[in-house]
Amino acid sequence: MKLFKKKIPAFLLVVLMMLALAAPAYAASSGDNAATVSTESVDTTDNGVVPGSKSIAAAIAIGLAAAGGAIAMGVAAAKAVEGIARQPEAESKIRTTFMLGLVFIETAIIYALLVVILIIFVL
Repeated sequence: MKLFKKKIPAFLLVVLMMLALAAPAYAASSGDNAATVSTESVDTTDNGVVPGSKSIAAAIAIGLAAAGGAIAMGVAAAKAVEGIARQPEAESKIRTTFMLGLVFIETAIIYALLVVILIIFVL
């Protein structure tokens, strides 16, 4: 039960962060005149993509990457501090491994950013 009480606020925080990161994409797609388009005829671009759908896809992708990276960094920092507290003599090795892990997490987030840029400008 105690674990369940911790997971619910964390999940709600992740959902709130994703919605906050998606807000600029929704604002950017409001210029697509979505309110004037009827349900009978949906305007598409030359490659068949509904206007604004790329913005939503990009916002979801970068939101998930940022949220996942933030959670992973928090867990890694907590475990590194816990490891240093248990074995203070291994502080330099733990810190080196921790920093290397953070670099790999940031690299994954940067790759997600590159994918988002490709979604927006190429597709």
